[in-house]
Amino acid sequence: MAAGVLYTYPENFRAYKALIAAQYSGADVKVAPNFVFGETNKSDAFLKKFPAGKVPAYESADGKVLLTESNAIAYYVADNALRGGDLATQARVWQWASWADSELLPASCAWVFPYLGIMQFNKQNVERAKQDLLAALKVLDAHLLTRTFLVTERVTLADIVVFATLLHAFQHVLDPATRGALQNVSRWFTTLAHQPGVARVLGAVPLCAAPPVYDPKKYQDLAPNKKDGAKKEKKPEKKEQPKKEKKEEAPALDDEPEEKPKESKDPFDSMPKGTFNMDDFKRCYSNEDEAKSIPYFWEKFDPENYSIWYAEYKYPEELAKVFMSCNLITGMFQRLDKMRKQAFASVCLFGEDNNSTISGVWVWRGHELAFPLSPDWQIDYESYDWKKLDPASEETKKLVHDYFAWAGQDKQGRKFNQGKIFK
Repeated sequence: MAAGVLYTYPENFRAYKALIAAQYSGADVKVAPNFVFGETNKSDAFLKKFPAGKVPAYESADGKVLLTESNAIAYYVADNALRGGDLATQARVWQWASWADSELLPASCAWVFPYLGIMQFNKQNVERAKQDLLAALKVLDAHLLTRTFLVTERVTLADIVVFATLLHAFQHVLDPATRGALQNVSRWFTTLAHQPGVARVLGAVPLCAAPPVYDPKKYQDLAPNKKDGAKKEKKPEKKEQPKKEKKEEAPALDDEPEEKPKESKDPFDSMPKGTFNMDDFKRCYSNEDEAKSIPYFWEKFDPENYSIWYAEYKYPEELAKVFMSCNLITGMFQRLDKMRKQAFASVCLFGEDNNSTISGVWVWRGHELAFPLSPDWQIDYESYDWKKLDPASEETKKLVHDYFAWAGQDKQGRKFNQGKIFK
């Protein structure tokens, strides 16, 4: 039986996965006392064990097992009944856990966080996230039509992971009318919430009582939940607020987008424009074959004012069906819509079902990682490792060619399957 300490801040929905799993398995998992996010996880002692400084983090009682990533921790403290008794059942359990991370989590965060004050409100982004989540929940609703639980006739890690991922949505944005249209999902969620193993961790779970209303006063420096970590949001727009006090009234989702000039301020505007015309390159790339568009890119590229980055998805073991992985890429592109003017990317999927990777080459104005520049851009990027490339190196030129031309293979030799362009 597993025994150890879980490092986390209060009400971290990711940590609930491990705590609930421990209730079912009987594992002795204690939450570290006196944990202060931003202090404890930045200490030398913590970073020695967990170099990324992310939470939740788990340390076994004997100190031999050190884990980050909530799904991995939950898996470790679970028992065989939660994991799935046979290989096929285990695969289905992990399929739903992966689906929760790729389909539910990004959309839920982008819909819920603006109402909690963690992200800046943007009507278009919130509406898109709402539609994405509701579309995913319809798939889940159909699956649950003839099932009590997701995989077997009892609770598994699939139910725990999906439940924890949807917790904020059910508490803050899925109002009674919306839940009424998702009767099977609502029944399943309520059933889970009343399970003794869940109730001992969460207590009573209040559900959203009315459609959410945006309150701009909530938008402040909070520590939002990222993928298995939290980080204070940077808000360049915050300095502008004193000049716009007359627009502090909270808009409803169906209001006219009068706040857009304030919300859509482009962080790239403060950087030198340089000589590289992103729009011209995008037109060339769209209308010409690679034999012309890639040389055009290198002919026009301005290394003094633009940078090239390589991104690699951190969790390839969680990728299941190719179409789900492609949806993961598309979802990220949609949530980065405001970056399109000054950024370009070719993101490729290599391999096949249950054996694939995602990586890509990105170009944008400036020389720093762009995503921290705006709260609107911070949902997905921490799921990737980012490496700044040297535009003068032959290795970079080959990488750019392969990704722009959708050719080659990944580091493990998986063949190119398909790609998506951010432009």
